Amino acid sequence: MLFNSATFIIFFLITFFIYYLPFVRNFQVIILIIASLIFYAWSSPTLLILLLISISLNVIISFRVAHDKKNKRLFWAVIGVIINLLILSLFKYGSLITHLFIDTFSYNRPEEGIIALLLHLPLPIGISFYTFEGISLVIDVMRQRDKDLEQNNFVSSNLLEHFLNTSFFIAFFPHLIAGPILKARQFYPQISIKYFKNINWYVVFNSLVVGYFLKMVVADNLKDYTFWIAYPYYQGLGTITNLCLLFGYSMQIFADFAGYSLIAIGLGASLGYSLPDNFNFPYISRSIAEFWRRWHISLSTWLRDYLYISLGGNRKGKVRTYINLMIVMTLGGLWHGAAWSYAVWGIFHGIGLAIERFLGLDNREKNLTENSKFTWKNILLDYLQILAVFSFVSLGWLLFKLPRFEEALDFLVSLFQDVELTPQLSKIIPVMIFSLPVIIYHIPHLPHLQKSEVDNNYLPKNAWWILCKEVAIGIMLAAILLNSGNSDEFIYFQF
Repeated sequence: MLFNSATFIIFFLITFFIYYLPFVRNFQVIILIIASLIFYAWSSPTLLILLLISISLNVIISFRVAHDKKNKRLFWAVIGVIINLLILSLFKYGSLITHLFIDTFSYNRPEEGIIALLLHLPLPIGISFYTFEGISLVIDVMRQRDKDLEQNNFVSSNLLEHFLNTSFFIAFFPHLIAGPILKARQFYPQISIKYFKNINWYVVFNSLVVGYFLKMVVADNLKDYTFWIAYPYYQGLGTITNLCLLFGYSMQIFADFAGYSLIAIGLGASLGYSLPDNFNFPYISRSIAEFWRRWHISLSTWLRDYLYISLGGNRKGKVRTYINLMIVMTLGGLWHGAAWSYAVWGIFHGIGLAIERFLGLDNREKNLTENSKFTWKNILLDYLQILAVFSFVSLGWLLFKLPRFEEALDFLVSLFQDVELTPQLSKIIPVMIFSLPVIIYHIPHLPHLQKSEVDNNYLPKNAWWILCKEVAIGIMLAAILLNSGNSDEFIYFQF
């Protein structure tokens, strides 16, 4: 069920109406659990079984971690992490590993049996997201119990209540399919009775309008042109045309995923729940490290909190830090998909982060904050670094658009071979037009336009600025109604 479908709008309005009825206030969590299960099962009812199994396992294991003696808590926590990873690995990487086995040992592909089953396992939508949330629950409970043996902020002493809270935490439909990835310690304290009068309509309206605009007007229109970055269509288009199309895809993937996240935030706010920001204007980043503090924030912080720090972070010397960066980014790449191109994409970013750290370029924004100098030289250097980081990131997105590695390499070769071909303005001009909103969206947050580098979200709150924002929201709302592209699923649904 797509957020940008009429079916979802009807589903949400019915849920919203029932949810705020006065006589069902004590059952709000149950209502949202039922709605979330319907939402997930809408297209593939059989995959609901796996979600329920995942929820049940995490309920039981986190309950044992919370209430068992200290010497058993670590055992249950380790079991919980292993089971979650095994489920994710089986359904997401079972086919990839089986293909590797067949190719390595020249094994004939059977039509039935366990190997045939592994080759055709379905990829449950959202499994990467809800598995990571299950792991965060187990680890958060473990860490909380280690800090305070007298109480636990996440797990009720009543198993049924914990089952409902955990089902709600994992299955809550605004974030279920493509995030943001929630952490137990952030979400559980929010679970309570919600009142219609307390809805923050400003957050709801602005998040939904901007989110739907980015998805339906920008991303869905751009996809009709970035489609040409596919084998063999890009061959013969010419260097300039292909570079513009790759630029457009970079705009598209941001608009698509940031749009989803904003819609999720708006839907969550309408139901009384605060979901974390997932994007902080990533295309104005002056380093790759800064990019990962701004892009898919819920994933990057998850990898930092539960993997990078657990590996030792930067506390065990420079060499170990570089190794940890490579491990985290490679696994982060594989998290996106069961193809070697995603691992290469992660390694690509890992190498970039390691080189930045070695050259001392990973904290330029922090250094400027401390020096408080915005000279023309620094501003020019900022723009050059922003351009360099954007180019680096956009080159990496090619592996998302062309997951077959040989096709990505062929695309790069064509950039050098087709320099003299005439640019195709019929493709370039629409890409630039539909990319413009993303550029405008980032401009007010450029470093030298900020009053304070410490508060990166600061913007002047005078009457002129407020008027500009209101006009922009009106224009976006009109564009949603008048110029939406052909509806398509969100790019990150495949992950």
